[in-house]
Amino acid sequence: MSLRRGRHRAELNAEINVVSLIDVMMLLLVIFMITAPMMQGGVDVKLPTGESKALDPNRSLVVSVTRDGAVYVDRTRMSLEELRVSFKTLAGDRARNGVLVRGDAGATVQQLVDVMAVLSAAGVESMGIVTERVGATGR
Repeated sequence: MSLRRGRHRAELNAEINVVSLIDVMMLLLVIFMITAPMMQGGVDVKLPTGESKALDPNRSLVVSVTRDGAVYVDRTRMSLEELRVSFKTLAGDRARNGVLVRGDAGATVQQLVDVMAVLSAAGVESMGIVTERVGATGR
């Protein structure tokens, strides 16, 4: 039994409907625009002030020390002993560009020295302490 009944058979259309693809792309763009600011961040520390130039934190590994002595590698919290054991594995090739140590203004010098000693023992040759520009805090 034929469904044509005297009509011509319709030709197949092999073109891609790009309108629906554009709709999906625009939806993904909106989602990424909303979520991108939420993904930025890190550990909140009040940096000490000093004469300094701007650094690019994306090129180096960032180790943060909070007021209570907690150590963060990027956003991963760990104790000083955990840092000592796992820093080489955790850092990998990123430590080659140097390590930036962000110490809270309320952290003791001993806490910063302890962290920097662990980093030095792990083979880090280039490290620096991150400060905030004098004019940036309004002081």
